[in-house]
Amino acid sequence: MEKIEVSRKLEGSFVGIAGAGGLGSNIAMALARAGVGHLLIVDFDRVEASNLNRQYFFLDQVGDLKVEALKKNILRAVDGCDVDMINGKLVKGSMADPFRDVDVVVEALDDASTKVSFIEEVLLGLPGKPIVAASGVAGIGGSERIRQRRYDDLYLVEDPKALSSEEDVLLCPKVGQFAHHQANIVLELLVGGSE
Repeated sequence: MEKIEVSRKLEGSFVGIAGAGGLGSNIAMALARAGVGHLLIVDFDRVEASNLNRQYFFLDQVGDLKVEALKKNILRAVDGCDVDMINGKLVKGSMADPFRDVDVVVEALDDASTKVSFIEEVLLGLPGKPIVAASGVAGIGGSERIRQRRYDDLYLVEDPKALSSEEDVLLCPKVGQFAHHQANIVLELLVGGSE
């Protein structure tokens, strides 16, 4: 596929990201830098100093709403990306609603039960819409275990042997690997790459 054709497809694409933490902030920046023209970012949290070891924020943004800080960072890095923000929690029973108009949904949530509920609601409520999710981002090393699996409309990046984030550290290198792997799957889906 020619570069111009890829650029055109990405410019006309709309990606929704649930979560603006370690995965979501890095995925959003990667997609914006790759040329995705429209992003929707949903998160309720504020930037904390403890987030800075893995999330795409800066010291002077501690205390800011994540969606607002991330939008500023994206607009500082690239020109021509429209960023819509929803500052709020996803509520069970209506989690899929904000993502009805996007081309691809990205799951980048922290809480395991919220992740499961969100994925289920998107798969049931938005049939045919791809969702790219992650599991097992905690820890150091284990890069050789990271794999991609597909279950119909669900694309999962996982480390099946990783401990939970409550039991192990969350640091930039592994979180970044997962985020960029997810972003790369999104790009494949948007431009019609390999499945």
